[in-house]
Amino acid sequence: MACQIMTTALFYFLLRPVSRSIALVAAFLSLSGCIIKTFSRVFYIAPLFVLGGAHYLEVFNPQQLQALALLLLKVNDRGAAMALAFFGFESLLNGYLIFRSTFLPRILGVLSMLGGLGWLTFLYPPLGYSVFLYVAVFALLGSAAMIFWLIVFGVNEERWHERASAAGG
Repeated sequence: MACQIMTTALFYFLLRPVSRSIALVAAFLSLSGCIIKTFSRVFYIAPLFVLGGAHYLEVFNPQQLQALALLLLKVNDRGAAMALAFFGFESLLNGYLIFRSTFLPRILGVLSMLGGLGWLTFLYPPLGYSVFLYVAVFALLGSAAMIFWLIVFGVNEERWHERASAAGG
């Protein structure tokens, strides 16, 4: 999540010249998803304590402890799914900004928006879980294309500076 927070900040600064308000909303959505996912990870670790064999847990029978551990894992899973919906909105907005920008290829914006729509399937978790593999593969390809483009070609600096000076003035 620390890397996701850094990526959120970088995309905010990169896309701010296109629309400061939309870039800010996208950043807040991403940070909200990061907070939700980080908090849900507590429930991912908690079963280790429940099943750890501490003496104070001897009042519960093994089936009760296993059921509690499973419940905690399911809460983690639901929290992560909720975070994916926030990331979907963020990806949709960033994709729109990339599409409107003149300093990155429009196809990257389209891929980001399509990936965002995929993550939005988690607004209804049964749908999200049923199409997760397809969404994850597609979103991974879109992210890989974005990373490749930024590493190999970067941003058209001249156009970025034009947008930044137009937005600032």
